[in-house]
Amino acid sequence: MKPRSKKPRLDSLDADPLSAAVNQRDQDTLDMVKDALATKRAVLAYQPVVQSQATSRPAFYEGLVRILDGTGRPIPAKDFMSEVEDTETGRMIDCLSLELGLQTLAQEPDVRLSINMSARSIGYSRWMRTLEAGLALNPTIAERLILEIEEKSAMTTPEVVASFMRELQTKGISFALDDFGAGYTSFRYLRDFYFDIVKIDGQFTRNISRSADNQVVVAALQSVGRQFDMFTVAENVESAKDAQMLISMGIDCLQGYHFGAPSLSPPWKEDLRRRI
Repeated sequence: MKPRSKKPRLDSLDADPLSAAVNQRDQDTLDMVKDALATKRAVLAYQPVVQSQATSRPAFYEGLVRILDGTGRPIPAKDFMSEVEDTETGRMIDCLSLELGLQTLAQEPDVRLSINMSARSIGYSRWMRTLEAGLALNPTIAERLILEIEEKSAMTTPEVVASFMRELQTKGISFALDDFGAGYTSFRYLRDFYFDIVKIDGQFTRNISRSADNQVVVAALQSVGRQFDMFTVAENVESAKDAQMLISMGIDCLQGYHFGAPSLSPPWKEDLRRRI
């Protein structure tokens, strides 16, 4: 008697239509990103970071890179960033973001701008060549450039990051520790880092007017920042009540949709048109 063949389990099938469709979509997105980088199809969106004591006056702007598809529409970062941040593609995004930021600073002598980078780009020779070429465009660019390094990224190689910062700070460049308080920092490294700015993670600043726990955490993070002579910025400020609470706590600057969403149209040009 011949044994009956077993039916294949659904989860063992290689040709799962849904998985295949998802994988193809993800691959198509990565291909679009790589093509955009090859042709430098990207722009910066600018978000103001305002002074607490004069909220109508930006202290600086954060330049957020937007990678564009073939039709000129931004590709959502959530669709690809986690896949590329540790790869060559991630390094190329950092290079293009820096290049765009340096071009803006060269064209706008009154603007101060922060640009995001990964600690993984520190040893990437193309990134450093981009920086050196950009700084040569105008002698004031270095003092108007802020490099933002996410807390998680900085903690991957703290000694390398600290040495890198010291070298570039001698040129006048400032550094911001992004997402401060997210849980990665070993506080003993703060003495070595000498960040100029700490941007307090939005999970603690959002709805702070209604959360006693968040108020305690932000006060503690602010105290750490003060101890190490770092300028404090509250991220993700989305309401007037939260803004007032943060101002009363002594936070130096505020950033969030309450003061302005990231805009592809440079905000300083809009301000100039309103004054005219």
